[in-house]
Amino acid sequence: MDIACLQTAGTTGDPAANLAALDRAAAEAVSRGAGLLITPEMFLTGYDLGPDTPARVRALAPGLLEGVVAIARERSVALLVGMPEVEGDACFNTAVFVAPDGEVLGRHRKVHLFGEIDRAAFTAGDRLVTTVDFGGLRIAVLICYDVEFPEAVRAAALAGAHLVAVPTAQMHPFEWVAEQLVRARAWENQVHVAYVDHDGREGAFDYVGRSSVVGPDGSVLASVEHGEALLVARVDPGAVERAQRENPYLADRRAELYGPLTDG
Repeated sequence: MDIACLQTAGTTGDPAANLAALDRAAAEAVSRGAGLLITPEMFLTGYDLGPDTPARVRALAPGLLEGVVAIARERSVALLVGMPEVEGDACFNTAVFVAPDGEVLGRHRKVHLFGEIDRAAFTAGDRLVTTVDFGGLRIAVLICYDVEFPEAVRAAALAGAHLVAVPTAQMHPFEWVAEQLVRARAWENQVHVAYVDHDGREGAFDYVGRSSVVGPDGSVLASVEHGEALLVARVDPGAVERAQRENPYLADRRAELYGPLTDG
């Protein structure tokens, strides 16, 4: 299946504008043969909304999912979209996977909260990795900082993922995460990784862009540095199988010795 990844600055604090941008990107993704469109982290509202980010995120969250569902149905394409999600007193940094018929197939709530901007606004999710089966692929979803923890991507690989989709909001000076760590995660776990970032400046953050799709052998299948772009790349389950044969990290694990990883 071909996937599309939207790198964009978005419009901070304006969900209607961002839903319109999502609709345009979905139409382009379909025209280019993609079955899934992935956005950056917190795409529908923006990530850094200023000093009152916690209150604004909570105020902007209602009704967002309905807008995404409508676009998925109208354009007949699956969408993985970053947005806030409110449940009771908790607010989550979430990526929601919506099928072309509008069914919500899964939602991943960011597990590893980054700095005060996350901790002040969000409750951490309690599922290390979320997987969705769609289009002949098993797709694992992580959000931004989650991919920087090797345990999360390894758990995705052990769950049979062909693709790890990572909506992100990666900012300067962490270019090396986009350029080096993402390729390492793909290589060491024999999975495709789609890393989808914002671009430009938002509040205090200067986003690095550098969105990419990396193959299970660590090769870059599609990438862009700066500016708005829609990347399209093919995710091939056969490439995962070949990579696992040629680089048998998963088969050669000594899991019985790894207790210290979780004992601390």
